[in-house]
Amino acid sequence: MSPNVYCTLLFLYLGTDEHGLKIQLAAAAAGTSPEHFCDSISAKFQELFKQAGISYTDFIRTTEPRHTRAVEHFWTTLQERGWLYQAHYEGWYCTAEESFLSSSQVTERPDSRGQLRKVSLESGHQVHWTKEENYMFRLSKFQEPLLKWLQESKAAITPKPFYQQVLQWLEQDLPDLSVSRDRNRLQWGIPVPGDSTQTIYVWVDALVNYLTVAGYPDAHHTIWPAAYHIVGKDILKFHAIYWPALLMAVGLEPPEQILVHSHWTVQGQKMSKSLGNVVDPVACFQRYSVDGFRYFLLRQGVPEHDCDYYDEKAINLINSELVDALGGLLNRCTAPSLNPSGTYPGFSEVSFPRDVYTQNERGSGRVLAEDYMLVSSVRDLPLQVNSSFERFQVYKALESIMGCVRQTNGFIQRHAPWKLQCKDPEQELWRNTILHTVLECLRVYGILLQPVIPTIADKLLTRLGVRSTERSFRNLNFLSRYHGEKSPFEGRRLGPDTGLLFPRLEKPKNRSCGDT
Repeated sequence: MSPNVYCTLLFLYLGTDEHGLKIQLAAAAAGTSPEHFCDSISAKFQELFKQAGISYTDFIRTTEPRHTRAVEHFWTTLQERGWLYQAHYEGWYCTAEESFLSSSQVTERPDSRGQLRKVSLESGHQVHWTKEENYMFRLSKFQEPLLKWLQESKAAITPKPFYQQVLQWLEQDLPDLSVSRDRNRLQWGIPVPGDSTQTIYVWVDALVNYLTVAGYPDAHHTIWPAAYHIVGKDILKFHAIYWPALLMAVGLEPPEQILVHSHWTVQGQKMSKSLGNVVDPVACFQRYSVDGFRYFLLRQGVPEHDCDYYDEKAINLINSELVDALGGLLNRCTAPSLNPSGTYPGFSEVSFPRDVYTQNERGSGRVLAEDYMLVSSVRDLPLQVNSSFERFQVYKALESIMGCVRQTNGFIQRHAPWKLQCKDPEQELWRNTILHTVLECLRVYGILLQPVIPTIADKLLTRLGVRSTERSFRNLNFLSRYHGEKSPFEGRRLGPDTGLLFPRLEKPKNRSCGDT
């Protein structure tokens, strides 16, 4: 049983898919009922989301009555529209993947005893030859409509490599899909309406949850199809072929976009309980803090391909970017030795004129070309970050922010305000202007980092004296005085000093977050 994610522009839904043969067998192996097994697993996911600082609009469990009602209505609509028929079906069935596989998707591999077993070519899970009478969905009739949908909506599946993968699948034969299972074999699921001998296929059941949370079958029209699915690459076919076809069959449009992500590996290997290399997120929260671990995953996680996890990599990144680059910048510019007044210093247009030509005419010669590049970069940063977020490229958003953080560190290092003499009025103006500029940069970074590292961002903004009502995108009016406008922060007292923004992490000795 794995968590699924459903989001719209206004709402975020999480949940657990709880039916199917895999759950039925796992509960039996655990010596408990499927109901108790699902209650336990679902509660663990909800607790994990809470610990990870992930809030949501609703949490949907596919064992809820509202979902059963939605699935039954969806099935009946398919049936009434003539998209279902009964037929004998046989093939290689993979319980772990809850799907039939073609012969080309199956291979032989030796098990731990050296005996050859038929397994899924992709996952390595064992498969069994299964024969039974099922309800079939006329998936083959939707090959052309699916191709047309993707050709007209090239952003429907992103990133692009996964879009191309779906197109390749659609260029091959698209056989009809078995959408029920013999109830003698699978009792843990929703019975087919009007036929107690059959159970609705778990992937039809599970996919309808996206409609359930939208209010289907009565109130989904206000949300659907403006929905975004976030899915792993291993379940791409279910979401990008089966689901859009099923939706078309009942007269609904496919979701607006399917955002696909790859997997995390551990030292180049897929996580596996048998290998003992599964990373425990709770242990990582304790090791790196929730914000630290979130930052690492979102900074290093590239949707297009698998990413490798190991402790040293996480520690090096967090220390380099959150401790040294961001935290060091904040601590330096708010320290009493450099900012004895404990305020947001004033900005001097004379010290930092709007263009290099004005500066040269006045002969001050303090501001360099790189400084104007910094101002330009931070000014453009919110749009870059917003664009990256919209394209599901959080790592690029963070890369852009950290690029500006490094530029800001270069700015303060170049001009060394700690060397300026406060008794000289001109030097004091320049020092205050440097500090004002850096604090303005930090304010922008803090606002933009809130979705990723909310606790650290709050600590940073509080230290700068930025009020809770001044932390939205509409408050990203960077360096107002530079643009000839009044600054609401100039002269404001800084917030209380709460110490280091993020404590430095020490490298563990022969220990990782996967250890128990």
